[in-house]
Amino acid sequence: MSNIVTVNTNPYEGQKPGTSGLRKKVKVFLQENYTENFIQSILDANKDAVVGSTLVVGGDGRYLVKEVVDKIIKISAGNGVARLLVGQNGILSTPAVSHIIRKYKTLGGIVLTASHNPGGINNDFGIKFNCSNGGPAPDGTTNEIYKLTTAIKQYKIVPDIKCDIDTIGVQRFKVGDNEFVVEIIDSVKDYVEYMKEIFDFPKIKALLQGSGGKKPFKILIDAMNGVTGPYVRRIFVQELGASEQSARRADPLPDFGGAHPDPNLTYAADLVEAVRNGDYDFGAAFDGDGDRNMIIGRGAFFVTPSDSLAVLASLLQHIPYFQRSGVRGFARSMPTAAAVDRVAQDLGKEMFQVPTGWKYFGNLMDAGRLSLCGEESFGTGSDHVREKDGVWAALAWLSVLAATGQSVEGLLVAHWKKYGRNYFTRYDYEECASDPCNDMMQELEKKITEPGFVGSKHTSGDKTYVVALADNFSYMDPVDRSVAMKQGLRIMFEDGSRVVFRLSGTGSSGATVRLYIDSYEDKDVLGDAQMKLKPLIDVALEISQLQNYTGRDAPTVIT
Repeated sequence: MSNIVTVNTNPYEGQKPGTSGLRKKVKVFLQENYTENFIQSILDANKDAVVGSTLVVGGDGRYLVKEVVDKIIKISAGNGVARLLVGQNGILSTPAVSHIIRKYKTLGGIVLTASHNPGGINNDFGIKFNCSNGGPAPDGTTNEIYKLTTAIKQYKIVPDIKCDIDTIGVQRFKVGDNEFVVEIIDSVKDYVEYMKEIFDFPKIKALLQGSGGKKPFKILIDAMNGVTGPYVRRIFVQELGASEQSARRADPLPDFGGAHPDPNLTYAADLVEAVRNGDYDFGAAFDGDGDRNMIIGRGAFFVTPSDSLAVLASLLQHIPYFQRSGVRGFARSMPTAAAVDRVAQDLGKEMFQVPTGWKYFGNLMDAGRLSLCGEESFGTGSDHVREKDGVWAALAWLSVLAATGQSVEGLLVAHWKKYGRNYFTRYDYEECASDPCNDMMQELEKKITEPGFVGSKHTSGDKTYVVALADNFSYMDPVDRSVAMKQGLRIMFEDGSRVVFRLSGTGSSGATVRLYIDSYEDKDVLGDAQMKLKPLIDVALEISQLQNYTGRDAPTVIT
């Protein structure tokens, strides 16, 4: 029998979760009791529901995951949790955690990830809590967790529990008078079975292997040494019959092989080059924890996340899951280009615009009002889980490609000709000094809300833009009427163009300034996005004085 030990502790400043959990440098989490304090606060935020509960635990394989899984096991035992479902080796993709929470109706789950941020001893780690609906904890819960971290005085732990997380099976422990069960589960099995229910795997397999006189459709999938490696091998290679060579960087590594596991044109440049120079029809990359995706076609034809969302929205009828459930509404984060809005209007579906953060989609899904949603930050997903889902997005694309017989580029061009095109780009200025960035946002908000700014004219080259509306975006949830304020500075112009400024909440140090540029064209749909958007970019930089405040002449990443 094991005994519960109560350990005295002191609060740490700054344990406030961002848009998706607490993210800090590994060395911050290594401070005495830092991690224990946060885990205890997560459990305390769930109050009496914790006793006798089941929780899911898993992470993206980054440095420190196994050590923190061990702490979660011991602290859960000390707080009356009855059962843990733990991914083998501590591995579970974020969408897989969401599915397992929902499938087994657990109280929630603790996900160990810093998502697309780099891993390793000198990089990032993260912890977040997902609720019983499988989605990230809403603001009310994360605010409660933070409040508890500021006043914590002790945590409860069972230090002598030793649990092997490398071997699938059930381990039972006696803690006081109660049984405590830890079940180590196959990280991939439940998720793969679910994908086979959602999609027509034989149809996708026929596409990949070639049928009806058509040559094989060649794919290249890059797991970026993140958590999706085992999922990619099981689904794309074993189930769908793609070659072993179709899976790149498919072994999860604690430091992601020294790479930045963020699927965009900058950090997945190796994939882009391989598809551009090779005989591939389709490429996809997934981030560290498996919730983000990038899609490219033959010749490395790039699909923006905003376009990806819109194209899938227009073709969901080809996916068996939606044939059964029907298609409800669509949603996007505010900075995401409005391409999907036109699809919603055409199909007569509800359309929602929410703040950045996947948790804002959850209420709409739970209320039966939302089927498909996405963010320009390479997140796409549906109501099958309550997280964005990279592997799902790639399978959705392969499904519509199989159904239509078109290429990636062919689908996009046809879509633009029908609906017009939102030219879109995002500039990221990463790890800037925080104070000047905060000053910039304050000054910019003051400027755009002053009398006379609406109606003002701004010229670059031969283009003149007239301001139609400017604000700091706020959102009232139509389901529970909760309000999220100060979600990004928006300037909208009379021609439908728009610029958005945000300070990101997903980094672990410094500030990341994001500048979003969106311009709609009805007829001129085949141009180069950067060329089309240059005048608007120049206007945005001039209005904000961004380069002066950040000290940067150019962004770190252009999407």
